[in-house]
Amino acid sequence: QLQLVESGGGLVQPGRSLRLSCAASGFTLSGYAIHWFRQAPGLEREKIVCITRSGYGTDYAGSVKGRFTGSRDNARNTVYLQMNFLEVRDTAIYYCARDMNNYCSDSVDVWGQGTQVTVSS
Repeated sequence: QLQLVESGGGLVQPGRSLRLSCAASGFTLSGYAIHWFRQAPGLEREKIVCITRSGYGTDYAGSVKGRFTGSRDNARNTVYLQMNFLEVRDTAIYYCARDMNNYCSDSVDVWGQGTQVTVSS
């Protein structure tokens, strides 16, 4: 069974950091680009970053550029999203998703269940 499982979300104060993880099972993560998305209540889903097979984060959303960093550890079959200088507007459910291709495209075929990030004082 193809599966992505996010973890690491929680409640954090503005200005602090969190690192989200996305663990893959049922397939070898190294063969795919992986995206991070987020969705806040009442807003459309936003693509945050795509992590290439080599581990390079690309296509960062303007709202997170310079604060968030995508990475991966293929040996652990896991990708990460390091979030620094968190702001209240970063509050959302964060999802990872597998790209159908072995490069960053707009086509995803496997989604995680999401992890809630709440930024509040």
